[in-house]
Amino acid sequence: MDLMKLRAERRSRFWGKEVLPYLGYVLQSGVAALMLFALIVFSAWYTSLVQHIPAGLPIRWIMLVLFVPLTVNSSFRTYLAPADTVFLLPQESRMKSYFQGSWTSGVVYKLLGLALIFLISWPIYVRSDGQPKPFWLFLLVLIALKLLASYGCWKELRMVSRRATFAYRVLRYVVLALCVAAWIWQPAGRSLIFIVLLAATYTAALRLPAKHPVAWERLIAQEKVHSGRVLMVLGWFVNVPGREQRVYARKWLSWAGNNIPWKPEAAYRYLLMKSFVRSDILGIVLRVGILAAFLAWWQRGSNVGIGIYWFFVFLAGIQLSSLLRFHSESFWLHVYPIAPGSRRRNAIKLAFQIQLTFAAVTWLPLLGAGLERMGTVLMALLGGIVLCLLSRFFASRKKTEDDEDDE
Repeated sequence: MDLMKLRAERRSRFWGKEVLPYLGYVLQSGVAALMLFALIVFSAWYTSLVQHIPAGLPIRWIMLVLFVPLTVNSSFRTYLAPADTVFLLPQESRMKSYFQGSWTSGVVYKLLGLALIFLISWPIYVRSDGQPKPFWLFLLVLIALKLLASYGCWKELRMVSRRATFAYRVLRYVVLALCVAAWIWQPAGRSLIFIVLLAATYTAALRLPAKHPVAWERLIAQEKVHSGRVLMVLGWFVNVPGREQRVYARKWLSWAGNNIPWKPEAAYRYLLMKSFVRSDILGIVLRVGILAAFLAWWQRGSNVGIGIYWFFVFLAGIQLSSLLRFHSESFWLHVYPIAPGSRRRNAIKLAFQIQLTFAAVTWLPLLGAGLERMGTVLMALLGGIVLCLLSRFFASRKKTEDDEDDE
């Protein structure tokens, strides 16, 4: 069996038959025009920023916040399926050739993204930092750290103990954060010595935990998560078959939804709230909110901050539109006595309330502009509320197959 050919066929089948047919609908939805508009606005803002860099810009902290996640985060597409625990198990000793393509594609594409972000940030860094590092040396250090993080992530996927996997994931974040911070703040020679010693220690530590030759169940679960996220993004623009999403325990949010009235009209709202707090969508919205609040506070004294705020409110609305497709293929929703028409109505209402909360919280950093801009800041909040209302309006007009099921 040619395992490399098998992976290539699975990769081609996923992207060619499950994703590519929907891209035309995505482009027709206006996302291409929106991306072009966003690119033009970003280019104008970036050019102005490079030409007029604010005094005292904390560029080192910005580079740290920017490149720690970019170097640490790693993932691999294996295209494994549950049946592989039977049909590919006899090939376990030869699976290295199969995973070679996963490693290459999982690293190369992320390195290209890392290099692109570095090229964009470089003009601001070199103009703001009094002692900037050399361009090529900086880029090579980031590439080396990215390779180190990818190597550590792959080893974590093979570890037998779940606790060891979690501990080494935390260790990966700590090691990469220390390396990036040392490189940004310390002289080149001293920081390189520190990075090499820390990387060698981390690599040696990765050899200690017991590992599976192939962690079949973990890799299959990860593949379900990755494929589900791709189709979830497509689901923002067109109805696609649902895929299994990763479920997070988040016991600290177990209280969410407990105040919802116990009546048939609110039954689906209760289910949605419980599903939302345990889904990927909550994590995405929280990360987007933190980034929006930081950027809005950074540009709070100009209209750019208002534009950033509106953009992230709109982006949150797109993310929350996924709530309309939660449990759309669940058999049990056709068995339990849920009030007719309540599914879509409750989903739209919940998405609107969450987006409105997001708009209110991320608006607060704009108050730092002072009393002289209070009128403009209040108009920004009004614009955010209008965006939430528009998201609700268009969601209520959009017809799906679920509407027919509810009637």
